[in-house]
Amino acid sequence: MRLFYLTFLFFVATIQLSAQSIHSRLASQTQRLLEDVQMKNASLSLYVADAATGELVYQYSGHRGLAPASSQKIFTAIAAFEKLGTDFRFKTTLGYKGQVESGVLKGDLIIKGYGDPTLGSWRYPGYKPEDVKNKIISSLEAAGIRAVDGDVIVDETSFSFNPVPGGWPWNDMGNYYGAGDWGVNWMENQVNITYRGGSPGGAVKIQKVDPEMPGVALINKMVSGPSGSADKSRIFTAPYSPVALIDGRVPSGTTRMATGSMPNPPLQLGTDIVRWLKEKQIYITGGVKTGGALVIKGNSVPKMAKVIDTYTSPQLSQIVHYFLRKSVNLYGEAFAKAIGYQEKNEGSTETGVDEIIKFWKSNGISAGELGMMDGSGLSPQNYVSAYAEVKALLYARGRNWFADFYEALPTYNGTKMKSGTIHACKAYAGYQKSSSGKNYVFSIIINNYYGSQYSLLPKMYRILNVLK
Repeated sequence: MRLFYLTFLFFVATIQLSAQSIHSRLASQTQRLLEDVQMKNASLSLYVADAATGELVYQYSGHRGLAPASSQKIFTAIAAFEKLGTDFRFKTTLGYKGQVESGVLKGDLIIKGYGDPTLGSWRYPGYKPEDVKNKIISSLEAAGIRAVDGDVIVDETSFSFNPVPGGWPWNDMGNYYGAGDWGVNWMENQVNITYRGGSPGGAVKIQKVDPEMPGVALINKMVSGPSGSADKSRIFTAPYSPVALIDGRVPSGTTRMATGSMPNPPLQLGTDIVRWLKEKQIYITGGVKTGGALVIKGNSVPKMAKVIDTYTSPQLSQIVHYFLRKSVNLYGEAFAKAIGYQEKNEGSTETGVDEIIKFWKSNGISAGELGMMDGSGLSPQNYVSAYAEVKALLYARGRNWFADFYEALPTYNGTKMKSGTIHACKAYAGYQKSSSGKNYVFSIIINNYYGSQYSLLPKMYRILNVLK
C-alpha cells in the first residue's frame, strides 16, 4: 500500500513538474520574443489551453483584441458548419420569363444566383467554366429551347447590392484575394492579366486579359524596371466600375501574370452565356442585363416564371477545405452572406456577421473579445483576442464535423493551424499534440511588428515549438 501511495505521489508530481515546465518555457520564449527589435512597437496576444480540459496553460495579454487577419476564418468556418450544416450547398437556378413556342423562348432567359462562390471555379471537378457551359446548354436542349427572342438576365439581387465588406482597403480590393462576393459569382471573380516588361524605364505591354472584361477600360500605367527586379505591379478595380487600373514597376524582359478581381462578375457570366449560345447556334435577339444594372437605372428585375434547372455547389465541407487551406476570402464572405440570408432573409455582410457574432456570444465569446467586420479577416478593422480563438477551437473539438474542420486546417512548421497575414499583422491559431501525447490549443496574434514577416516567423515558431 505504501509503495502504491509513493508511486501515485511521484506520478502527480511528474505531471505538475511537466505543466510547470511548459509554462516556464512558454514564458521564457515569450519574453525572448518581446525583447526582439521587431517587437519594440508591437502588440502581442497569446493564449494556450489544455485541449482535454480547456484549462489555461499560459497566456500573455490573452484577452487583448488585435487584428487577426485570416486566422479569423476559424470563426466563420465553425459558424458555417453549425448554422448551415456540413451538407449545405449553394444553388443557382436557370429559367425564363415568357413562353416557349416551337422551340423559341419568347421572353428572357434568366439565371438567378444565391451566392455560390464555386460557380466556374477551377478547384472542383465538374464546376469549371466548360462544365457550367455544358450544363446550361444541356438544360436548354432538354427544355426544347433552340432560340431566345429576348435578353439574358443575370440576377444577383438575392444578395446585397454591395459585394465588398466595409473596411476593406482600396489597394486590396483590386487583387484576386480582394474579390467581392456577389449573388452571382463567376470563376471566383478573378481576371488574369498577362504582360511583358520592355527595356528599363520603358512601357509594359499587356498581352492578354482573361477573361476579357465587358464594358471595362483597362488603364495601363506600368513601367519596366531593371532586369531581375521585383514585380511591384498593382491592380485597382471596384465593383460596377467601368475602369480598371494596373500600375507599378515590373522587371524588364520578362512575361508575368497578375491576377485581379472582376468589377462585374454577373455581367461577365452573362456575356459568356451569350457567346455559348451563339457557338451552339442558339439564336438570341437581345443582349445581357444584370440585376445590378437594372437596379442602378431604377428598373425592376424580371421574375423567373419557369425554372428549367437548378445547379448546386459542392457541399460545405469541401468548400471549407479550400477556405482554410488556401485562405480564399471570397468563400468567407459567401458563408457570412448565406448565414444572413438563411437566418434573416438578407444576404448582406452586416446581417451575416451579426448572426455569426450572436452565435459566438451564445457560446461564451463576448463582443469585447470578437469584433468582426467581414467573414474572411481581410479588414484591418477586425479585432479578436487569442483567448477567443482558443475558445472557438475548443468548441470545434466537440462537434461531429470536427474531423472535416481539422483536416481543412493547413500545416505550418509541423503544426495544424490557420495563419493570418495582413500589413504588420501575423497570427496563428490551431492544435498541437506534444511528444508526450498531451494536446494543446493555442492562438498567437502580433500587430504592428517591425520588418519582414519572414524574419518574424521563426521567432513565433520558437514559442509554438515548446508545445511539441
